[in-house]
Order: sequence, then C-alpha cells, then structure tokens
Amino acid sequence: MNLRLHNSMTRRVEDFVPLDPERITMYVCGPTVYNYIHVGNARPAVVFGLLARLLRRHHKHVVYARNITDVDDKINAAAREAGAPIATITTRFAQAYHEDLARLGVDPPDIVPHATAHIAEIIAMCERLIASGHAYAAENHVLFDVESYADYGKLSGRSTEDMIAGARIDVAPYKKGPGDFVLWKPSTDDLPGWDSPWGRGRPGWHIECSAMAEAHLGDTIDIHAGGNDLMFPHHENEIAQSTCAHGGKVFARYWLHNGMLTFGGRKMSKSLGNVMILHELLEKYPPEVLRFLLLRAHYRQPLDWSESTLAQSRATLDGWYGVLRDRADIELAEDEWIVTPDFEAALCDDLNTPAAFAILSGLADEARKAASAETRRRTLAALLGCARLIGLLQEDPENWFKQTAAGNEVDADWVQRLLEERVAARAARDFSRADRIREELAARGVVIEDGAGGTRWKVVEPGQTTP
Repeated sequence: MNLRLHNSMTRRVEDFVPLDPERITMYVCGPTVYNYIHVGNARPAVVFGLLARLLRRHHKHVVYARNITDVDDKINAAAREAGAPIATITTRFAQAYHEDLARLGVDPPDIVPHATAHIAEIIAMCERLIASGHAYAAENHVLFDVESYADYGKLSGRSTEDMIAGARIDVAPYKKGPGDFVLWKPSTDDLPGWDSPWGRGRPGWHIECSAMAEAHLGDTIDIHAGGNDLMFPHHENEIAQSTCAHGGKVFARYWLHNGMLTFGGRKMSKSLGNVMILHELLEKYPPEVLRFLLLRAHYRQPLDWSESTLAQSRATLDGWYGVLRDRADIELAEDEWIVTPDFEAALCDDLNTPAAFAILSGLADEARKAASAETRRRTLAALLGCARLIGLLQEDPENWFKQTAAGNEVDADWVQRLLEERVAARAARDFSRADRIREELAARGVVIEDGAGGTRWKVVEPGQTTP
C-alpha cells in the first residue's frame, strides 16, 4: 500500500519514496522549553507521531528525531522572572512536555536532541558556511547571507521583500542585507554562552535544527515536519543554511506542515486570552478526548477548538467504548486484532484521519448490530485493531465510563452503596426513595442504566441525564 504525502515544497500530494528504504529519516521541530506548551504545540507531536507509527508498519528501520530547544531568549527571560537557573527552567518544562505527550498517547521519538548538546556541531556548520561564502562574521555575530542562496523563499513562496516585511527583521548596521539572519550571536556574562571563533556567544534559533538534523539523520533527510507557522522564517532558513552547508544537497525531500488551532474561528493568542495550556487541559479532560479532537480534522486544515467540539469528541468515544463494554464477553488476544485495508488506506492517503474516523464509526455500528458470534468477533477485532493504530480505545471500558469529564474516577464504593440502597428501595416498593437516589447520582454526573443484565452506571457531565 503506497503512502502518499502532501509536500509543502511542491504543493502537491506525492508518493512517498524514501532515499534509503532501509533507513527512513524524519525530523519534527519540538518546543522551546520555557513554559508548559499550549495545545496547538501538541498537534504536530500527535499528528506526526501517528505518521511515524504508520511508517514503521511499512519500513523496517525508521529514525524519528524531535528536538528540544533549550537555549533561547524566551528561556532567559523566564529564568530571570522566576529567579531560577536556566537549567532548572529547561529541565522542568522539557520533562513536563514529555510527560504530557505520553498522557496523550504520543510515542516517544527515537532521538530527542537538545540544542545545548550540539554547540560544537553548530559552530562547525557556521565555519563551513563562512568558508563557502554563504555566511559572514560581523561584530561578534555570524550571519547568513540570504543573497548568496538563489532559492531562498521557495518553500514559503514569498518574495524577499515580502519575507523581510513579514518577519519584522531588525536591520542592524552590521548586516550586509536586511534579510540576513543570525547564526551566532554574542552573550553577555549573565547569559548562556560558549567559546567560539567569534567570541563567547550562543547559537541563533534556526541553525540549531540544521545542526541537530545533520548530526543524527545525515545531510539529506526524508521528511521534515512541523506547524505551518514555522514555514517562514524557521524552515525557510533551515533549508538555506543546510543546503549551503552541504554543498547544494537537498536538505529534506518531503516537507509536511500541520494547520493551526482556532477558538471560535479566532486565532489563538495571548492578547485574546484564548491560549489553552495542554498541561491544564489534561487535568480537565480524559487524554483520549484531547487526542481525538487533535486528530478529527485533516492535519493540514485549521482545527477549531471549543467546549462543543470537546463534548462531541467525548460523546463519540463514549459510543465506541459502549460497544466494547457491551461485547465484554468476547475475549480477543492482541494478535487477533485487525487493521482493515480501507482504514490503513485512509491513513496512507496523506493521513486522512476524518476518513479513518468515519471507518471507525462504521466498524462500531457493525459490532453493535452484529448478530452472529463470528460477526461480533470479527467486527470487534477490526474496531480494536484500527482504533489502537490511531491511539484510541486504550482504556478498560468500565473504567472509561467511571471517569468524570476531567478524567478522574468517582468514588465507586459510594456509587455501589447507593445502587444497593436503590435495589432495596425498589424491592420495598419505595419508588420515591429509588427516584431520589437516581437524582442524587445524576447530580454528581453518574447515570444509571437498568437492563436485563442488571444495573450499570457511567459518568457524564453533572446534570446531564441522557445516557
């Protein structure tokens, strides 16, 4: 089954043909660790983590790197504000990033390079760029000469003038051209710094990813991915400096970019007060609800985030988990799970998760309606196999329904005591008492369902009475 991906460089969907079928390489831009990430930062990790999982199904050896930027002016500012060492800030928030993504069901990458561990490689790349005439030193800075690279702007499709205007570039007197960008800059005594041929200093943001990708994946990589807000200037600058540092070799053969998150159709921004922190969301909602919402729209499209879309995601998962609970009598070993050809084809079609979710819904319906034991077993195996590939239906169904909206479990002993009281009340024909118990449970978000097999319960939003 051919994997097809939309290449931002060519602006079309193409068959994925790796440079070396025995070693697939992928680099995804990670966070600058000065605070908890917002939920928009989680989208590329979730989406391209799914791509890595899909690649591993088709290729024996995949090397996936997702970096950590741990030297940056925002980090310096956060450390000053907190009155803490810089290493304390970067260690804390890098660890939080990994833990929060793990809760979202994101597989760890093979390599997690840190910028501060690659200073020697960064300096060496700067030296090569200077030697080849693509960079120059000025006033303890090293800058890339944009005019020396004829294809600058090809990825973003912008003219040099538009890029300069859009980037709000500071036209320093030591620059040859207004669009030239910093590869290395001087550090004062109170800032992180390393010795270099140009004095004590620290790297610019763009050169870090180029040096880390080169160190771990080689001069040319198969896939480079990230949010579309990074297309310019970050990825444009990566291409320029990497191509020139490698004697004209192609830096990345496929460029993938995910769309941004919006809130009520408005872009997320601090000024609008709609920045949603992933760490906080994970305390309010079950992680699978967040993962579902991050994948429900096609990755290249904007994704609108709201309470209603979260509720819709929870309701869909409730329906799927309901099938698993209703079919709890069927025992399936993991090696019996099936990924259906149409489901895998949807994912291989440029990660078409909306189509994949439609297939999952169809499988859930089939499993729910299946009459024969053979059909129930087959459809359940397909539902589990497809859902697990995309990172859903990972929990025990009974535990899922006993979670609050925040992903916390209610006191099961308390619920059980009330249910026993309700059974006794109904046996004594005290239906008023039985109704009051139902209302007391509903007020705490516990809905009870009477059936031939007895009484079951699940947790919904407090006050919601519809199962």
